[in-house]
Amino acid sequence: MTVRDSYLKQLDEALTFMRDANNFLVVSHVQPDGDAISSTLVVDWLLQKLGKTAVLMNESELPSRLSYLNGFDKIILYKQAALVLKFDFIIAVDCADFRRIGEAASSFAPDAKLLNIDHHPTNNSFGAVNVIRPEAAATVEILFDLIERAGILLELSCATAIYTGLLTDTGGFRYSNTSPRVMEIASQLLAIGVSGNELADHLLEKMTMAKLKLLQTALNRLTFSENLEIGWVFIGKEDLRETGAVSEDLEGIVNYALNVDGVEVGILFKEAEDGGVKASLRSAGKVNVAAIAQSFGGGGHVRAAGCRLDGPLPEAIQQLVDAVRKALIE
Repeated sequence: MTVRDSYLKQLDEALTFMRDANNFLVVSHVQPDGDAISSTLVVDWLLQKLGKTAVLMNESELPSRLSYLNGFDKIILYKQAALVLKFDFIIAVDCADFRRIGEAASSFAPDAKLLNIDHHPTNNSFGAVNVIRPEAAATVEILFDLIERAGILLELSCATAIYTGLLTDTGGFRYSNTSPRVMEIASQLLAIGVSGNELADHLLEKMTMAKLKLLQTALNRLTFSENLEIGWVFIGKEDLRETGAVSEDLEGIVNYALNVDGVEVGILFKEAEDGGVKASLRSAGKVNVAAIAQSFGGGGHVRAAGCRLDGPLPEAIQQLVDAVRKALIE
């Protein structure tokens, strides 16, 4: 069986999963980004077209900048849900591993069946049915193929969500994952009526005053290794409160470390309220940051990954920077 045939078989199995049940819980990863939220809403749209119903849930606060997406207000937060009902059929999107689902997994029935749709190469196929395509730039790319396989015509609301996921996960079609297939899909979405320029301006250019203040704080702390191959910044527990910023305002800050000429790996460290440290890693291509993140219990892509470390912050920084130094030598 060819890779293509195997992928089509996975898509067919996913459609069978959706058609064989009626009520679903759709979840994505904690601290959801553009692809996670868009994928959640695209799955909901597809389930509606198949005559199914779904509850959409996430553990974390949702990025308000994505509130323009149709169905955004349907996504409930786990801590606010207070659902007694346990779901038998789960669809997880854009989750590199089961842990990334977070507390929303508490709403799964003990014998729940799970469909896992994802594009992370570190995904360990934790579902009863799995559609894993590391070649895809974003999970919404897989969902586009799924809709196409189902023979359902796209509507503008769904097309906008797919375009949003592609735009954010390719950095505005600038990252190395911007494949010919990505541009082909984007072209079809634009033909449907998606406002590409407006989405790019809203998602990639505009920022809140709180984010600007947080960025100023972060750049004042920008640090480099002796040979300038590693750059990192950190955000302390008090910084968000002092600037008025929220978690979504952290997005993109890591790139300021990576984009300095000569830097191979950029890292953003964020001190969590419980004393732990969350790290986002970006690579210029020389280092597989997914492998480094995995060694700390995280995961992701070759050029973009994340993990969590034990505090305190200075020790966490030292640990991860040392691991990157080692990877650069190997």
